[in-house]
Amino acid sequence: MSLLRVLGRPMLASMFLTGGLSSVRAPEDVAPVAEPVVQPVTERVSALPDRTEQVVRLNGAVQVVAGLMLATGRLPRPAALAIAATLVPTTLAAHRFWEAEDPSERAQQRIHFFKNMSMLGGLLIAADDTGARPSLMWRGTHAAHGLRHDAGLVRRSVRATARPAAAAGRVRAKLPV
Repeated sequence: MSLLRVLGRPMLASMFLTGGLSSVRAPEDVAPVAEPVVQPVTERVSALPDRTEQVVRLNGAVQVVAGLMLATGRLPRPAALAIAATLVPTTLAAHRFWEAEDPSERAQQRIHFFKNMSMLGGLLIAADDTGARPSLMWRGTHAAHGLRHDAGLVRRSVRATARPAAAAGRVRAKLPV
């Protein structure tokens, strides 16, 4: 693994570890801000808890677990996707700059909103990062190409030897035993 991955993954995960721990420990601090986003989602997704504090705690737990996985390099691609999935509602709930009336508050919320969008971009890149190993799709495509190439060689070999072999068989059949 490259030094950039060894250093970059824990750095990317650090924000989610600290934020997730905060949400797990004190969901009531975040629940009022999360309410406008959580309620419509829990109405549509029956698997989620009904109380906003529980959803906030669940979101934080996913961020902690996936952040640890990303930081340690254990299943980093699914971990990055899991964090990305939690980041979208977190951003929409906490940084609604379009609703802020005070210009300085609006500017601060806009900065945080786009900071989160930048982290989302980094997570999407991390989710796509194969660690310098070819992806399963590439390996499958490459193997299929190799099989097609080998099949073509066999076909040409059979065609090249079929006529002389048939002629030799006819000659041998005419020879006395």
